[in-house]
Order: sequence, then C-alpha cells, then structure tokens
Amino acid sequence: MKTLLLVDGSSYLYRAFHALPDLRSNEGEPTGAIRGVLSMLRKLHKEYPADYSACIFDAKGKTFRDDIYPEYKANRASMPDDLRSQVEPLHEAIKAMGWPLLMVDGVEADDVIGALAKQAEAQGIRVIISTGDKDMSQLVNDHVTVINTMPNAFRKGDEILDIAGVEAKFGLKPELIVDYLTLIGDTIDNVPGVEKVGPKTAVKWLQEYGSLDNIIANADKISGVVGENLRKALDWLPTGRELITIKCDLDSFDGMPASFESLMLQAQDKTKLAELYDRFDFKTWQRELGTDAKSDSPIATTELANGETRGLFDAPNTAPKVSQSAAPKKELAERVTTKVEYQANTNRNYETILTSAQLDAWLAKLQTAPLICVDTETTSLEPMTAKIVGLSFSVEVGSGAYLPLTHDYFDAPEQLDFAESLAKIKPILENPNIKKVGQNLKYDQHILANHGITLKGIAHDTMLQSYVFESHKSHGMDALAERHLDIKPISFEEVAGKGAKQVSFNQVTVEVASEYAAEDADITLQLHEAIYPQISTD
Repeated sequence: MKTLLLVDGSSYLYRAFHALPDLRSNEGEPTGAIRGVLSMLRKLHKEYPADYSACIFDAKGKTFRDDIYPEYKANRASMPDDLRSQVEPLHEAIKAMGWPLLMVDGVEADDVIGALAKQAEAQGIRVIISTGDKDMSQLVNDHVTVINTMPNAFRKGDEILDIAGVEAKFGLKPELIVDYLTLIGDTIDNVPGVEKVGPKTAVKWLQEYGSLDNIIANADKISGVVGENLRKALDWLPTGRELITIKCDLDSFDGMPASFESLMLQAQDKTKLAELYDRFDFKTWQRELGTDAKSDSPIATTELANGETRGLFDAPNTAPKVSQSAAPKKELAERVTTKVEYQANTNRNYETILTSAQLDAWLAKLQTAPLICVDTETTSLEPMTAKIVGLSFSVEVGSGAYLPLTHDYFDAPEQLDFAESLAKIKPILENPNIKKVGQNLKYDQHILANHGITLKGIAHDTMLQSYVFESHKSHGMDALAERHLDIKPISFEEVAGKGAKQVSFNQVTVEVASEYAAEDADITLQLHEAIYPQISTD
C-alpha cells in the first residue's frame, strides 16, 4: 500500500516560533521558526518514508468560514513581525528541499489536508498527517493516522493518533470529535461552545446520548446550569459545528493538485539551499550539502552513530558521528578541554508567598539583585490560551519563592489578589535595567504579554545557552539539571499526575506546587552559572 504524508506547515510554523529560542542569523534576521520547521521536515522524511508528500500552509486572505461567522479568529493578534519575515524564506527553503508546497485560496490548510486525505483513502492510499492541531483527529480512520512530532514536557517521542490513540486521548471515537469540539468550543479560533461545558461534560454527554444531534434532541432532559446553557446555545450549535468541521470537498477551489503523482519529492536544489543556509547561518546543514553532493536522496539528513537523524527538536542520547557534517574535531576538543566545573548547591530555602508582607519583601529582593530568575506556572503549554497560575523567583542559588495566584481546588488556601499582585510585579518585569534569566523565556514573555506585561531586561536563557553549547543534546530543564548539576528535579508528572489522571496546575496543592516551582527557578539560576562560563568566551 502506498503512503501519503501530509504536513500541516501552518501548525508547525506557529509552534516552532513559540517553542524555540529567539535564534537569529549573524545579520540579525530571525530564523527560529525556519530552523524548527525544516528540522521537523528532515525528521519526517527519515522516520516516515512516503510515496507522496506535501507541506500545506494557510493561504493569505479570508476563507469561507469568515463568511459564515465574521468573528471567526477575530480574537487573534496579528502575526508578529519576527514571524512574518520568516514565512517567505521558509517557503523558499521547503521548495528547494524538494517538498511540494500547497496553499489554496478560500480555505485553510486543514481543509486541503482533509480533502487530500479523503481522495487518498478512496484510492487505497495510506495517509499520515503530521500536525499539532487537535481538530485533525476528526479525520482519523482505518486509513488515516495523525502524528505530532513536536515534543512537550508531558510526552516522550511522537504522539500517534490512530483510532485507538484518539479514543485514549479524548475518550471518544474519531467520528465524535467534531461534536465534542462543537460543545467545548475553540478559544484559539474564537468559536464559542456551550458555556461552562468542558471536556469532561462533553465526553459524558456524548457517551450517554451518542451524538450532538441526540444531545440537542434531549436538551430539555439535562438539568442544572449546564443544561440551561445548552438550551441557550441550541441556535448556535449548528453554526459552530460547521466552523469546526474540516471541509473535505474542494472540487470548486483552484490550487488542488491534479494527481498524487505531482506530490512526489523532487531532487533538492542544492544551489538555492546553500544560498539560504548561508543567509540563515545554518552552518552544519550548509556543510552537508558539500559532503552529500553525490547523494541520490532528495533530502539531506544528519546521520548519528545509531543511524538516526537529528534536528533542533530532537533529543538523541548519542553524540553525533564526528565527520565533515558534524562539528569539527578541533572545536569539540576545545569544548572538552575548556569545560568549567560547577558544584551544584543542594541547600534549599524555598518560600510560599501568601501575604502582602512576603510579596513586598521579595519585590525588594528582586529590585536590588544583580540577576533574577523569573518563571511562570500556567494551565497549559499553549502560549495563546494558557492562564497564569503563579510565578516563581530566585535571586541567589539555593533560594526561591513561589507566588500562587489562581489555585482553585477545594480547600485551597487564600491567595493574594491576581490583578493587584501582577500590578505590583509589573514594574520589575518591565524594567530593562533589572536583568533576568530563565528557561525558555520566550514562552514566559508571551504569557506575560497576554496579561499586559512586556518582559524586558532579558539577559540570559538557559535553553538557548544549552543549544549554543551542546546543540545535539536535549535542552529541557530536567535533562540539563541531571547533566550539568547532577540533580534530578521534581518532574511535572510527580506533581500533576500522569495520563488521564493528570490535573491542570491550578488543581495542584499550593504546598506541592510551591516546592516544584521554586525549585525550577533555583535550578535555572544554577544552570546559568554552570553553562554560561563555558560559552561566554567562545
């Protein structure tokens, strides 16, 4: 059976931009999103070989959904300038790598993927969809599988959503995903659902009544506030379902490929790639083009000792094979001989901030410290929708504090007022003269911006430091702590649980959350002291 690999370029573009450090070329041109997406494509080509492939992006302009509901995606901020400037060169690089690239006016990338998946299914072609978009789960069936190669703190390896995977993740079969999403709504796309109805209630109703249509037919039998809210939403739900449903019939839209034969990977344009890699300062990939000049493969890969490929998102346990396509031997030798030893501090003096006096005392520390560590604890890893649960700080090794703000489990202790606390902290966070360090501060920067705070004074980021020092290794905080400090930090799963039993951070007890969050800030400060001296003279 032949295989079609469809890549949701738009999904990975945004995720790469938000997930990766602010990488730039020597000329100051932002390159993080480009690097992330290209790394993912290289990884996919190696690990999911296919007869046909395509990378699909949203076209510019409005879609049919805007005609149905003018408020569709109206809550989204405009694309950041640093991301917008990367789109066109990214498209150039993808095409130079030999990948077919598709954009269809009037519809979204999801719809193009859905239409191609249905066409392939009809022809007996197996389909793999690579995306981080949960909406794609509605397309899963015996012939269609969704994979998510973007790593996160809660999962090791790729997420595979076949029929069983969808049921395990959502508690529902794929054919009920549209009904499920219609009920809970989609805050990212500004599609309202039923007020106060979350995933658990939606799953319960669908398991009991079997479909959204049956829920609507039995709306008068559902009691309580949620039942009342359901009845208020009855007129809206058909529109919500239409917005959520991926449009799989695009015969009337121009730009769809005439046949799958046009979606075969082509030989890469090495001259163009060399030009782009030089512009982006992707030196390792640029070297590969020279060493792989006689290769018949359309896509160049970075080979490791175990035969795997690696990219910016990968975290292999083995070092790269030392060759012309890896770091020069002399450079690696110099890194080893100039290693700076750092002795981790295991003393802990952590504090939970529950009173105004405690907060004022910590604000005074933050104002006078030469370098402060700042970290946000949130309800999710999605920067566009995550809500602040609390903030943690550290000003010296071995110390840390956690300011809980929105823990709302039963019997949670009284916490300081959310708005007043942020107003007090804001001048410090926005002061460019107060130097900050963090682990992936780009994420915290987005979260704080969602609450009207512009984080300034960013001096160091341990994730970026790690990438500069050891690009081939994992850059997660837990891995860094074990590698550089010989410390095994408290894991997220230890505090929030695993799998279906995992709770949002606002449901973690303040006592447990405080130990976890304050430790994060303390360890990040220690990681800076351990890694930075090893790269500051490079």
